Amino acid sequence: IVTVCCAHLRSEPRHSAEMVSQAILGTPLLILEEQKGWYRVQTPDNYISWIIANSISVKTTAEWTEWKNATRYVYTGLQGYVYASADKNAETVSDIVSGCILQAAGKAGKKFIPVSFPDGRTGFLKHDECRELSEWASTPVNMNKIIQTAEGMMGTTYLWGGTSVKSADCSGFVKTAYFSAGIILSRDASQQAYVGEHIDIAPDFSNLQPGDLIFFGRKATADRKERVVHVGMYIGDKRFIHSQGDVHVSSFDPADELFDEYNLGRLLFATRVLPYINKEESLNTTATNPYYE
Repeated sequence: IVTVCCAHLRSEPRHSAEMVSQAILGTPLLILEEQKGWYRVQTPDNYISWIIANSISVKTTAEWTEWKNATRYVYTGLQGYVYASADKNAETVSDIVSGCILQAAGKAGKKFIPVSFPDGRTGFLKHDECRELSEWASTPVNMNKIIQTAEGMMGTTYLWGGTSVKSADCSGFVKTAYFSAGIILSRDASQQAYVGEHIDIAPDFSNLQPGDLIFFGRKATADRKERVVHVGMYIGDKRFIHSQGDVHVSSFDPADELFDEYNLGRLLFATRVLPYINKEESLNTTATNPYYE
């Protein structure tokens, strides 16, 4: 289980290797291999990569089962801290971001909740910035929450491999926004393109709804296949929010000051994750994923 706020996942077992993704605090990982202080792991979205040993706490099957059965809290703010005592002016134990999960370590107070980290450290979370995990996971998905998280990341720096509110690439950005509602999207844009209902976008964009994912890339020709290379989220009025340089809003409308001619030229299609249409497999969520429950 990840013990730091945002652990880096790499393509090979060394610090100089490419960062391909991140795993936030409380994310359970399946260990596949160990190599000189590194672990090859699989994340809840089935992504396989390498993580340094000091970013995780290794659990036996019994310990992992105990963690899953324990009362846990998910951080629902954007960014914050775990404090050493029940006081916002106390020293910090760790920073924390949207979606991080910690185990309860005692009775919740009105303002703070005592929590424990996977590595045994303890601290206090602000009560109004977190929710009990099983309650949060079973709450009907609110698209407004997803869009609110996306808009709360405005200005966040683009980072290749980033999947947190601190920094994110294009697919990591929409993945982070959707995880704020408990939905676990695939890691890469080319994989996310197969989740939900495929939508051929109308010329006036009238068949899109806020929260739909919009995909961009190379269009198919007689001698080459279509290729997805970028993803954003539609927010209405021909506008979409995406991570490209930083997280910002762009428009498909030439009359809009935010008009994005470049991305309009490589627009491919959209998908609608909610309500979930794909009948071949169920939607991956923290309520259904065996890593969490």
